[in-house]
Amino acid sequence: MKKVAVIPGDGIGPEVIGATLEVLKKAAPNQFEFIEVSMGGNAIDKYGEPLPAQSLKTCQEADATLLGAVGGPKWDNVSPDLRPERGLLGVRKGLKVFANIRPAKIFAPLASACPLRKDIAEKGIDFIIVRELTGGIYFGKHEAFTTPDGEKAARDVMEYTEHEIRRIAHVGFKMAMGRRKIVTSIDKANILTSSRLWREVVEDVAKEYPEVKLNHLYVDNASMQLIRVPHEFDVIVTENTFGDILSDEASQIVGSIGMIPSASLGDNNRGLYEPIHGSAPDIAGQDKANPIGTILCGAMMLRYSFGMNEEADRIENAVDDVLKAGLRTPDIFTEGTKLISGSKMKEEIISRL
Repeated sequence: MKKVAVIPGDGIGPEVIGATLEVLKKAAPNQFEFIEVSMGGNAIDKYGEPLPAQSLKTCQEADATLLGAVGGPKWDNVSPDLRPERGLLGVRKGLKVFANIRPAKIFAPLASACPLRKDIAEKGIDFIIVRELTGGIYFGKHEAFTTPDGEKAARDVMEYTEHEIRRIAHVGFKMAMGRRKIVTSIDKANILTSSRLWREVVEDVAKEYPEVKLNHLYVDNASMQLIRVPHEFDVIVTENTFGDILSDEASQIVGSIGMIPSASLGDNNRGLYEPIHGSAPDIAGQDKANPIGTILCGAMMLRYSFGMNEEADRIENAVDDVLKAGLRTPDIFTEGTKLISGSKMKEEIISRL
């Protein structure tokens, strides 16, 4: 029996996680023991901290961790060290996951939900963002201070070491070897010293993958090219902050942020799986949340942590079948399709497994 730590989280997190557990039980019956873990805003309310030690220990002892979403305006004014997002950073660090894998693929039935011009969308969108997850500004030094003339100021430090860049680059190149063999490394090497090191190390790693074509783009240009020619991208490798921003952009060009799963991996198979959307407290409890992104996280978990490729394929095919049937939650609803609730979407996916 495989152990999966389950973090329902806040807002719509419990809704989409509940749907995903039902799908997993149907796709792979009697395969998993699901252990619920408190993290985020709910953990602050219960225990006074966003990531209790026991919660992290449970995740570290599990074979994989499945996460809904954390945070919300209720906790906006707590101490920075106690914000729900600190729990998310803590569990990533505690699990030693450094590579965040975010696929951006437009399902053919969702072409009409793509905000790009029809001639662009019809060329297809299918790329993966490989985001470095444990370095950069998010994990650098954060400091608020007062200048000599009494003015408030703050600084956040972006820092990377060679080994951090090298290991994430290897993840990207290995993924490209199984795809179209194109890696686009995204940085800001014309301005940032850390980006110049990034580019230097990526170019060195590229020598080990002579079959893969390496491109470089500055992050501002990359954000434009993702809109203009998304079909030209295969595997994108970038640092933490740039990857965070670009993956949200990617989610919109494929129809909805509610459609995108992610996997955070380290040197072993104990991955952390979470949709890229937030806790969406404005729709929590209204049965409007799209569970597909989290359900696809479940499929990624089956594939990457447990090698259950057949079961993962079944889930992904069921999602595709539901979309082909014209069924849509509010975030992907367009004229000519049928609007359904989040729970109904779950039921329809399960019925097709």
